[in-house]
Amino acid sequence: MSVTADAAEPARSARVSGIDKVERRRIALAESALKTLGELGYARTSLREIANNSEFTHGVVHYYFRDKIDLISYCVRYYKTKCAQRYDEVVETAESADELAVGFLGKMTQTLVEETAMHRLWYDLRAQSMFEEQLRADVTAIDELLEQMIWRILTRYADLGGGSPTVDSPTAYALVDGLFEQAVVGYAAAPDKVPDLLADRVRQVLPKLIAA
Repeated sequence: MSVTADAAEPARSARVSGIDKVERRRIALAESALKTLGELGYARTSLREIANNSEFTHGVVHYYFRDKIDLISYCVRYYKTKCAQRYDEVVETAESADELAVGFLGKMTQTLVEETAMHRLWYDLRAQSMFEEQLRADVTAIDELLEQMIWRILTRYADLGGGSPTVDSPTAYALVDGLFEQAVVGYAAAPDKVPDLLADRVRQVLPKLIAA
């Protein structure tokens, strides 16, 4: 017996709605978990600890995520995807290399100050991936996403300045990310100085990555 397109549509819509509902719940759980993860770090956080600090029960958390690694990987992937997208407007609207640099550094220092805990969690997770094979695929995917973000910024900066990059994408990412990680580590000890120091260092590096 055949099924008409009209008859099939409700079933198809129901399937899509079901998928969307699951993803919405996973996002809600991730947003709730991020604060606890940022405060405690990878090693000291369990699914039960996350549940205790959220509106969700341990059973609900465990239903949507098979284990701690699954949840933490999802949380960091969700957060870092949002981070990567926050620079898109700067890249698209800047009309000069200087304007792009100012916008980029402003966003970078803002996220350093306002979301330090989340960045600590990311670097913690990346270090743990050297020992936890389960984490490696997600960490690699996030690193690639962030590398692409830095490359978009650098190539647009070069275009606006009438030049071209002097390094490849992995090198540009390693340089900028290294400075940012150093700032994340140092922020707790010197919160008044580190944001400006980060901006100064990246401002010095950017022109050196471009050749006329």
